[in-house]
Amino acid sequence: MGFKCGIVGLPNVGKSTLFNALTQTAAAEAANYPFCTIEPNVGDVPVPDPRLDALAAIAKSAKIIPTRLSFVDIAGLVRGASKGEGLGNQFLSHIRQVDAIIHVLRCFEDPNVTHVDGKIDPVADAETVETELMLSDMESLDRRVDTARKKAAVKDKDAMAQLAVMEPALEALREGRPARTAAIPDDLRPLFDALGLITAKPVLYVCNVAEADAATGNAFSNAVAAKAKAENAGAIVVSAAIEAEVASLPKEERGEFLETIGLKETGLARVITAGYGLLDLVTFFTVGPKETRAWTVPRGARAPQAAGVIHTDFEKGFIRSETIGYDDYTACNGETGAKDAGKMRLEGKEYVVRDGDVLHFRFAN
Repeated sequence: MGFKCGIVGLPNVGKSTLFNALTQTAAAEAANYPFCTIEPNVGDVPVPDPRLDALAAIAKSAKIIPTRLSFVDIAGLVRGASKGEGLGNQFLSHIRQVDAIIHVLRCFEDPNVTHVDGKIDPVADAETVETELMLSDMESLDRRVDTARKKAAVKDKDAMAQLAVMEPALEALREGRPARTAAIPDDLRPLFDALGLITAKPVLYVCNVAEADAATGNAFSNAVAAKAKAENAGAIVVSAAIEAEVASLPKEERGEFLETIGLKETGLARVITAGYGLLDLVTFFTVGPKETRAWTVPRGARAPQAAGVIHTDFEKGFIRSETIGYDDYTACNGETGAKDAGKMRLEGKEYVVRDGDVLHFRFAN
C-alpha cells in the first residue's frame, strides 16, 4: 500500500532543493529559473519512529524495517495554470494522483533568486496556487453536476447520491473555499473522496526560511502559521538550504551540526512525520528475532485489513490477531512478559487497529 505526498508551490520557492534533501539524492535538478522541474520526481523515504529501535532491542531483532512514504516533486505552478498557462495541465494531472499536499512557500529574501511575482508574500503565493486548484475543481464539478442533475430528475439513485456530495463541494468552491471545507456527513465520505478533487486533499504548509531563521521562523512564516490556523491546517518551518547541507554530512556528524544552529532534529524529519500525520495513518508493528518492522494502515482499519498489508493470504484466511500495545510490550520487556502479565489480547475481525499495536496474525492456509 503506497501513500504519496505531492510537494507543490510556485517556481523558485525551494521545492526541488527540499526534495533533494528529503531523498538525499540529486534526482531533482535545482536551478534559478521557472519550470526547472517538468516531469515529477518521486522519492521513497523512511518514516522516523523511535519505537522501532526500542522494540528491536527487546526482541534482539537482526533487522529493522521502517514504514515508508513517497514524496513527489511536482512542477511549479503559475497564475493561469487552470487555463493551461505554464505547465498547468501537467501540474494539475500530477497533483490529482497524490494523497496529500506539501505546499512549500518562500519565506526568505534573496535578490539572487527570482520570484515570479517580483515580491515576497507567502500568503499571497499560497492563495495564487489554491485559487488555480479551486478553479480546476470547479470546472470539473460544473460538468459533472449538470449530468448528475439530469439523471437525478428521473430518480437515478447513484446520481442523487453523487449530488449529495458534489453540490456542497461546488458551493464551497464558488464561495472561494477549498472543497475540503464542505460539510460532508461521515457516511458520505467515501463518495466525496471518490470525486478526486484536488482541494479536498489535506495540506501542510512548509515555510522555507533563510538559514538564520531556521530555529525561530520569521514574520513571513508567522503570517503563514496564522493562515494555517484559520484553515485548521498545519504549518512547519524549514530551511531547505540547511537541510541540503545536513543531508550531505555523514550521519554521525548531523546531530552535532544541528545543535550548533539550535535545532533538535532536522526539518525533514518533521516534514516526513507531518506528512504521515496528514494522511491520517497509524503504524502497527511485527516483532521477532529476524526483524522488527513497521506497517502502515489508514486510521480505522480493522485487523484483517492490516493483515492484508503484509500478505493478501493473511487477510483472506484471517482467524485472529495476537495483540499487545506498544507500552505494554516495552513495560513487560517483550512478548513473553506481556503474556505472563495478561497484556496480550486475542482480537477478531472487527478489531480496529491502534497506533503502536504489536500484532501477530493467525490465519488459515
